[in-house]
Amino acid sequence: MVERRTIGERAFNLFNVLFLILLSVIMLYPMLYEVFVSLSDPLALFAHRGLMLRPQGFSTYAYTWVISNNEVWTGYRNTIFVIVVGLAVNLTLTSLGAYFLTRRSVMWHKPIMIMILITMYFSGGLVPFFLTVKDLGLYDSLFALIFPTAISTYYMILLRSYFTSIPESLVESVFIDGGGHFTILFKVFIPLSLPAMAVMVLYYGVGHWNTYFNALIFIKSKEKFTLQLVLQKMLIEGSNLDVDQQTAEYEQVVESIKAAMVVVSTVPILCIYPFLQKYFVGGIMIGSLKE
Repeated sequence: MVERRTIGERAFNLFNVLFLILLSVIMLYPMLYEVFVSLSDPLALFAHRGLMLRPQGFSTYAYTWVISNNEVWTGYRNTIFVIVVGLAVNLTLTSLGAYFLTRRSVMWHKPIMIMILITMYFSGGLVPFFLTVKDLGLYDSLFALIFPTAISTYYMILLRSYFTSIPESLVESVFIDGGGHFTILFKVFIPLSLPAMAVMVLYYGVGHWNTYFNALIFIKSKEKFTLQLVLQKMLIEGSNLDVDQQTAEYEQVVESIKAAMVVVSTVPILCIYPFLQKYFVGGIMIGSLKE
């Protein structure tokens, strides 16, 4: 039997569709604008006025300039190093912390949990944080972007919630077979928590990719700049870019290069997201449902 919808329901559905289409356009247009500017011919871009719905002419000079720039590749290399090493540290320590919080037999379990929760809302401030990192010998080191943020309390609690959904009978069976806590963690909990681990990879990975403030205050050597620092330098110091163009179109060339740099620094993380999308959406529900 076909269910007939009322006029009000049809109107409501139509409104939702139109609203979501409009919202999608508003969200996507800034990125499309950067793509259009980066592919536009400088002279055509100079003459254009109003809303841009397609590239003005066609030129790949901006991308050629970005790809041939050594600072961009240095930023990529440093960012990838921070992501790879950072994720290894993040996932290892977060898993250990989450597993520890699931063991109710641990002495002072609740007080420790409360103290960990307090760190979500209170911190020592920027100056003590900076002095601590400096005293540890991490100043002007890429490890300053890894170790101080090795564990996120929020993500650890999310993973703990997932761990608590694993039946305790599995833990007891491992103990009966002579296994220890590391066996339980790495051969039971983590294999059964791969969706949650994928969410952690996405959360931590995006955080490392976009890290800017910590890099700004801790990294001073240009050869250690992350991609976000390189992007910031080019966007702010755009007037000093070494561009091989005539003065009349210099400004437009610089704008195209800036747009190309934004695209180059954004597209990689956008390409990874679709593969982890279902885990990202599912991560919102981690630990919220109990059998």
